[in-house]
Amino acid sequence: MESVLVAVTMDLSKRRRVAAIVAAVHLIRLRRRRLSRRRYWVHPVIANRQQRGQFWAMYENLRAYEDKFFSYTRMSINSFDELLGLISDHLQRQETFMRDSIAPVERLIITLRYLATGQSLVSLHYYFMIGKSTASNIIKETCCAIWDVLHGVVMSKPSKEEWLKIAEVFSQTCNFPNCVGALDGKHIRVIKPKMSGSRFFNYKKFFSVVLFAVSDANYCFRYIDIGSYGSSSDSAVFSHSEFGHLLNRNALDLPGDTALPGTTDPALPFVFVGDEAFALGEHLMRPYSSRGLSLERRIFNYRLTRARRVVECAFGILSNKWRFLHSPINLKLENAISAVKAACVLHNFVRQRDGFNFEDSLEHSMERSNFTGVRGNRHGATIRDKFADYFMSPEGEVPWQLQAI
Repeated sequence: MESVLVAVTMDLSKRRRVAAIVAAVHLIRLRRRRLSRRRYWVHPVIANRQQRGQFWAMYENLRAYEDKFFSYTRMSINSFDELLGLISDHLQRQETFMRDSIAPVERLIITLRYLATGQSLVSLHYYFMIGKSTASNIIKETCCAIWDVLHGVVMSKPSKEEWLKIAEVFSQTCNFPNCVGALDGKHIRVIKPKMSGSRFFNYKKFFSVVLFAVSDANYCFRYIDIGSYGSSSDSAVFSHSEFGHLLNRNALDLPGDTALPGTTDPALPFVFVGDEAFALGEHLMRPYSSRGLSLERRIFNYRLTRARRVVECAFGILSNKWRFLHSPINLKLENAISAVKAACVLHNFVRQRDGFNFEDSLEHSMERSNFTGVRGNRHGATIRDKFADYFMSPEGEVPWQLQAI
């Protein structure tokens, strides 16, 4: 009998403890709801947006001055109007009885100012008289719309004819025939993602994601891959990218082997050029090792570097036009990736319509991605030797190459 009474007493005490815990949790939730309850539907500080907001105060005046409009949006008025026409349907929101929606043109201006300056969401909150969460959603939605609409317009997969045109420009401007692209990877600084450990921590001692890109000789990106861990090397990013898989399977629709200018034999494949981080292959050239090089190999390295520098210049133009890349991107990781993708297609869009300032290409704030040397194959080495022989021949040499090395 006594044992039964003891068991009942213990059971009652457990129930009381559980009930007390449940009541405490419920009280905490109620307090949190009271604290998080909005004091204002629209805060007085950002009220009257259509009278005092930066967009409403400046937009029409900016359109009256082409140079100021270009400085503010990083594109000409014609390019801006074309872009707005392409994405306007994706940004239109329904009007409600409670409040007016933010028009597509204002959404685009807010996003372009963020990309052009890297302002914090708090700054956008005060400048444009919108909520911080509203600014974040506008940037996310507009960047996604820009990528979805422009990707197929300015960064579509080239056809055989387009590859030939790219190779012709490389031959004329970089003196590297049969070259169809330069590839490289750069670190994009981000705020450490939650629960990510050290995966995004790179060898430069900051958190980043890797932007891998292929550029043509006009400084336009033909392919990008963004989002790989900052701890990854160029070769790892390349091998796991869609572009790497397509190149290894010969699925890029490259033209057939062609003899180099001024020669009839041998016919060589069209190639991409990269640094020592990439593996040598049939369609991928990298420099010779820098130790004990013959004159012929030093000339090849110089000629390859002339072609490869276009991707470095493209990164410079990108980061100096869209300056949110100059500092860690203070957005959620998926939103940061969307912003970088939008900046890359905007880079092509503006480059093809408005050109670029040469000074923008001279320096940039993005770090090179991790270097890890990898070996190539013998067939790739044979092709590289044939290019090296050609660059020393009367048909393939350039007058200044001996002085340049």
